[in-house]
Amino acid sequence: MQTHTLNVYAASVITSAIAVACLTLIMLSPVRAATLDGVDLPDQTQVDGRDLVLNGLGTRTATFLKVKVYVIGLYLEQKSRNAEAIIGSDQNKRVEMHFVREVTAKDLQKGWSEAFDNNYPNVSDIEVEIAKFNASMRDVKSGDSIALDLYEDTVEVLINATKVASITGNAFQQAVLSIWLGPKPPNDDLKAGMLGK
Repeated sequence: MQTHTLNVYAASVITSAIAVACLTLIMLSPVRAATLDGVDLPDQTQVDGRDLVLNGLGTRTATFLKVKVYVIGLYLEQKSRNAEAIIGSDQNKRVEMHFVREVTAKDLQKGWSEAFDNNYPNVSDIEVEIAKFNASMRDVKSGDSIALDLYEDTVEVLINATKVASITGNAFQQAVLSIWLGPKPPNDDLKAGMLGK
């Protein structure tokens, strides 16, 4: 009788341990919030120790040919559909791009420069920061990622999760967000997607 009780207890302990292990694996697995054009973006991330949630995502297309370039996600501490409020907010943010085609560093630099000119009124005030940002760019291929972590007065540039630059200045932070959330985004549906509309 005692042996039977021990066997039942042992089986119960093993079953509980398996259940806990399975639950732990589920909790540790990245939660996928959305898939767009074959790219999965996680529901949450962290920037400088703060939890962020996916606000929205969209696809950047080349203006004339409508060729897909990257899928982008905007992460915020609190979701918002107000572009101006997001740009001016002091909450931590992340802009995460996953490329679906090859793009040279030269083309990236050209695109960023045009976007700054189109969306930020005082580009001459941040020329040094823009130059540093452009200098951090590399050739990217399909499957590569570029993330921009924005916190305090800093913009960190990460390519394939490796930090390649850190640029300070609140004005530059706002200019970076204006690339996609300003009056002339690369494509209108991209801005709407990032705002969760």
